[in-house]
Amino acid sequence: MTKWKKWAAAGLAAGVLVPTTNGMVVSAAAPEVKANAAFMMDMESGKVLMNQNGDEQLGIASMTKMLVEYILFEAIENGDVTWDQQVKISEYAHQVSQNYILSNVPLRVDETYSIRELYEAMAIYSANGATIAIAEAIAGSEPAFVDMMREKVESWGITDYALYNTTGLNNEYLLGNHYPGSSETDENSMTARGIATVATRLLEDYPQVLETSSIPEKVFREGAEDAILMKNWNWMLDGLLWERDDVDGLKTGTTEYAGAAFTGTAKDGDARLVTVVMGAGDGQTNKGQRFEETDKMLDYGFSSFDRVTALEENQLIDNVEPLEVVSGKEETVPLAAGAEVELVVPKNVSAEDMVITFEPNADVVDEEGRIEAPVKQGTEVGTFYVSYEGDDLGYLQEDAEGQAVKAVAGADVEKANFFIVVFNSVKDFFGGLFSRFG
Repeated sequence: MTKWKKWAAAGLAAGVLVPTTNGMVVSAAAPEVKANAAFMMDMESGKVLMNQNGDEQLGIASMTKMLVEYILFEAIENGDVTWDQQVKISEYAHQVSQNYILSNVPLRVDETYSIRELYEAMAIYSANGATIAIAEAIAGSEPAFVDMMREKVESWGITDYALYNTTGLNNEYLLGNHYPGSSETDENSMTARGIATVATRLLEDYPQVLETSSIPEKVFREGAEDAILMKNWNWMLDGLLWERDDVDGLKTGTTEYAGAAFTGTAKDGDARLVTVVMGAGDGQTNKGQRFEETDKMLDYGFSSFDRVTALEENQLIDNVEPLEVVSGKEETVPLAAGAEVELVVPKNVSAEDMVITFEPNADVVDEEGRIEAPVKQGTEVGTFYVSYEGDDLGYLQEDAEGQAVKAVAGADVEKANFFIVVFNSVKDFFGGLFSRFG
């Protein structure tokens, strides 16, 4: 980041913001969520709409399985496994699957199961034995799969996490099959922001997950002797206890350590929100509280924010200083937006209270903020970050300073002829000399 970060402009041309007298934005107050943490974001833009203790590392329970889903879809895409591939069940996965205190479908060591069957059991019913079987099919062992999970979250910039298994269960339920170096009682944890990052990556890269996560119920191995009805633990789906029309995912989680947790997602028109609730009750006596809190969050998210156009493509940014042009027929070149910029903002906010920050491309713009002629209109010269005055929630990526869009040269500037270049060089020399002795 260079000193040119200080270039910022407020009060763009097209806006209808009605600020309060102290300049802060008027918006509906976020609901108080009865949980240890609550986090909500607009998926397309990454804009955070609500953050209640969302950066504290807490238990994530079976929300862990979203990572398993991501790596499974990736393995399918890479041809490492197929949906029809038959999986032989290990004694470890079999024994876990027979524990009906936990969420499970019964698995047999004398049968094989397709990857698709195991995936549906994991995604719909949070089946723990099926999850372990998937991990073993892909990586050879659960610890090897956990290594893949750790590598994946770190590649996404998630640093506040602990991952010991694929299920999200406390290690005490894993029959001594613990990740090397972990203890008998270790359990997976992450921040609500981190879980929202996992969910967003899954939805962006593999949106087909919603085809399964939105299934309210399905029979596992229908017609078989040990068939079992899988009712989705996401009670916000169609026909279930906390039914909400716009919800189509994503993953619940419940342990004594984590309490009742839920990563939800809902779509209204073009807007998709991702919500995370962690520690909403103990998950045993009040399993519905996480859905009640999610319902409040979604009502707030869909009713209290608008999507506004802050910049049009090729719009000149008059409020930001132009770049100085070296050896050009013009002394400066204006800056323009390289694409349209839409922002998710509280209602009654518009471009008049937008703030633009410019970060130059060091390969094109020197440390003094100059660019060498000739300059072609549309040349990318850096990045604009667009936000609004009073925004204290920011974006999913904490270091993001706003909605990013490329900044481009807003006009052509031809190279000046030889005599003008020489004249300007002499003028600059003597101007600098006189300033030192003035």
